[in-house]
Amino acid sequence: MDGNKDEAEKCIDIAQQAFNIGDRAKAERLLVKAERLYPTQRAKDLLTLLSKLGESESTAPTEATRKRKNSSPESEKTTESKSCGMEYTQEQLAAVKKIKSSKDYYEILNVKKDATDTDLKKAYRKLALQFHPDKNKAPGAGEAFKAIGNAFAILSDAEKRKQYDMYGSDAVNSSQRGHQNGHYEYTNGYSRGFESDMTAEELFNMFFGNTFPSSSVYRRGRTGRTTFYYSNSGAQQSGETAQDGNNVSVALQLLPVLFFILVTLLSSFFVSDPVYSLSRTQKYNVKRMTQELEVPYFVKETFTNDFQGNIKRLEGGIEEEYITNTRSECFKQRNYKEHMIWRARNFGDEHMLNQAKDMTLPSCEAMQQLRARTRHG
Repeated sequence: MDGNKDEAEKCIDIAQQAFNIGDRAKAERLLVKAERLYPTQRAKDLLTLLSKLGESESTAPTEATRKRKNSSPESEKTTESKSCGMEYTQEQLAAVKKIKSSKDYYEILNVKKDATDTDLKKAYRKLALQFHPDKNKAPGAGEAFKAIGNAFAILSDAEKRKQYDMYGSDAVNSSQRGHQNGHYEYTNGYSRGFESDMTAEELFNMFFGNTFPSSSVYRRGRTGRTTFYYSNSGAQQSGETAQDGNNVSVALQLLPVLFFILVTLLSSFFVSDPVYSLSRTQKYNVKRMTQELEVPYFVKETFTNDFQGNIKRLEGGIEEEYITNTRSECFKQRNYKEHMIWRARNFGDEHMLNQAKDMTLPSCEAMQQLRARTRHG
């Protein structure tokens, strides 16, 4: 409906122009169309005025009426459609609405939850070209394009994708409820509580090498929102040039990664394995417990023969690391729970509020157990 509101305002403005030159029939058609797109009091008042004027008006045809009769209905409808900014197809409008009504990032990109990086890239390439604002003029195409870029940026990042899979559903539900209550703003809703480090245009240029140069500008404000503008320049590069730019961009992006892998491989020859691990792995598969706080840790099968240091000092360091990690996780879990309770209250969702209140805090419970052991010990 927000996209239709702009179109309705355009129709009302053109209807007023038609009314001023005496073409009241055209003004009435445009006002009726505006009411269908997005009902407003302004359009209703103008229709009421036209109705009253029509009752008191003489039947003598005006100059504007004679001109209107001489023109074909088809050409007049085409002019009205263009004047109201209808520079898009119904298929494009339906596709934009589908993206904006999608429940999560996987639905936006139309991929399964086990999609690989290759699947994500293929889906992004197709959708980004389809919804770029320079190619798709439908209302809301800019927001849809941004949502597609943000979805790919989050799902292509392993850590952010993991966080989204854990907590994304509640964020999506609250975002959709905001829309149903009439307070939905897509500048916040597109991120579903998660936002990428790159703008949609930066990500697009990284893939396609500035296929649409200088057509869109994104700017991050202090509030965290991203404001976007479009200059509607028609300049486009050829597909071959875009592909060349893409290859160079990808090569430059891979250089730091390759350097990091090389350094890691070289360092592995000079750095010995750690003595223990806080989680069980194939190499560290022997479980032990610290004497003071009974913190579990894992060592190699050869630990008893290989370790020559002070076991008490080692376990003291293990307990300190465990407490630091657990305290940090407790803070994150409590912060997320409070955030979800606030969102539920803000949207007035009782069911979501109960779910948020019932969330468990395993790391905080672990900290309480550690404190109890310390007091009793």
